[in-house]
Amino acid sequence: MERTEGYLEGQCLIAMPQMGDTRFERSVVFLCAHSAEGAMGIIVNKPARNISFVDLLTQLNVIEEGNAILLPESARRVAVHNGGPVETGRGFVLHTPDFVLKEATLVTANDVCLTATVEILRAIANGEGPSQALLALGYAGWAPGQLEHEITNNGWLHCEADYGLLFDADLDAKYERAIHKLGIDPLLLSTAAGHA
Repeated sequence: MERTEGYLEGQCLIAMPQMGDTRFERSVVFLCAHSAEGAMGIIVNKPARNISFVDLLTQLNVIEEGNAILLPESARRVAVHNGGPVETGRGFVLHTPDFVLKEATLVTANDVCLTATVEILRAIANGEGPSQALLALGYAGWAPGQLEHEITNNGWLHCEADYGLLFDADLDAKYERAIHKLGIDPLLLSTAAGHA
């Protein structure tokens, strides 16, 4: 699938320092979808507080309480993220394309996948899921034209996504790494917006 001209599906948004919305401060957002109808993305560098992947598996009855020790290492490594302010009680798994559920997995423009079913959680718990994954609670959403307006008003930069940026466990470094992908020193970014 190729990216539609003028749209950023499959790329990462990088919040500018002057981002007025504290929910997105220093955020890196992977855009799962972007079209004339709006945009949807997952924040990939904000950990969810007070919940682990094992906790979620237990709450959803994917595993029985106390069986975390039986999980494969790949399942115990899955991080839970704050994916954005929309539908925060709903889980979304961003993952590599080596696992796809027909009719349930969205494959983005650069082969990063998004699946929002309990079946993927069962597969991960059984060691049969994707090689790399993150679970996000909630997502970021934009109405038609809203994201374009925010970009025009210096709210966001964007860069190519890669598996390291999406799935690396060092969440604190992702913001600077995303900016460095653009060849920009983060210290040189202005906190004041303006137009030439």
